[in-house]
Amino acid sequence: MKTWAEVEKIQPLASRIITNSIKKDRISHAYLIQGERGTGKEAIARLIAKGLFCEEKRGIEPCNECVNCKRITSGNHPDVHWIEPEGKSIKKEQVENLQKEFTYSGLESNQKVYVVKDADTLTTNASNRILKFLEEPSQQTTAIMLTENSRAILTTIRSRCQVIDLKPLNPASFRDKLKEEGMDNRNASLFSVLTNNLDEAKHWSEEEWFAESRKLMVQLIEMFSSKPEDVYLFIHSHLLPHLKDRDNQERGLDLLLLAFRDILYFSIGNEEGLVFFDSQEEIVERLAMEFSQEKLIEILNAILQAKRKLKQNVQPMLVFEQLMLQIKR
Repeated sequence: MKTWAEVEKIQPLASRIITNSIKKDRISHAYLIQGERGTGKEAIARLIAKGLFCEEKRGIEPCNECVNCKRITSGNHPDVHWIEPEGKSIKKEQVENLQKEFTYSGLESNQKVYVVKDADTLTTNASNRILKFLEEPSQQTTAIMLTENSRAILTTIRSRCQVIDLKPLNPASFRDKLKEEGMDNRNASLFSVLTNNLDEAKHWSEEEWFAESRKLMVQLIEMFSSKPEDVYLFIHSHLLPHLKDRDNQERGLDLLLLAFRDILYFSIGNEEGLVFFDSQEEIVERLAMEFSQEKLIEILNAILQAKRKLKQNVQPMLVFEQLMLQIKR
């Protein structure tokens, strides 16, 4: 999304709130933009920054052609600073370095913007540093905090930001868009519930990693019914080596969640809701006979709990081992 008109189609309320502020020249000194993955948080952050730096603005819309717009798009504008987790969290030292940068005059103007990605991963010390920053805002400083998990943000930080809630996107509409782009129905159905980013979905559909991940999840689920004693060996020798970083581990749990959800859907007769398996596949019918509906609901809750633990920076090996134990019970 490169224009507010595009945001309006997907996030009408958020677009209206921010563009009204732009029209009145009342951009907030701090925003907390919260929404699920793929709902447009980073695109909105860039548009806010462009609105402050664009040299050829057309009403509320940035031109997207001037030097400032192009540098913001590429992440290379000297007065627009992005902070994201180093490893699994945003640390105090990162915020201290940002504060140091902001003691200097802007390289090209006195306007400065900083964007904090995954703001829910701020350590306690980093959160306190950001809070101090927000409590003493410069008149020409704009802070933009992005998060999927607003409950992990300090209440004192939330109270100093204008909170923008992004609504979940419509998977059915995105699935149709993917099919229009030439993706087969099965992949379009799966990727439409995993992301709302067109480029990301296309990349995944062509990526060997994703195809291998789906294969590993099927093998793992079958193993629970046929060779449960081999599950731990499988996750240590195959699954975890494949899921090398946090993003991959989260995507892996997403796939596992969708696979077990499909089995539950099949068992209750909701075959149209399947996205991981094809309803004509013999395997899904067989697996639906292996797991009771009560057990499937228990497994889905366990996977959701494992996803939360990953977000809380629990050691991945421990998260997966505990999850396997819960599924085996």
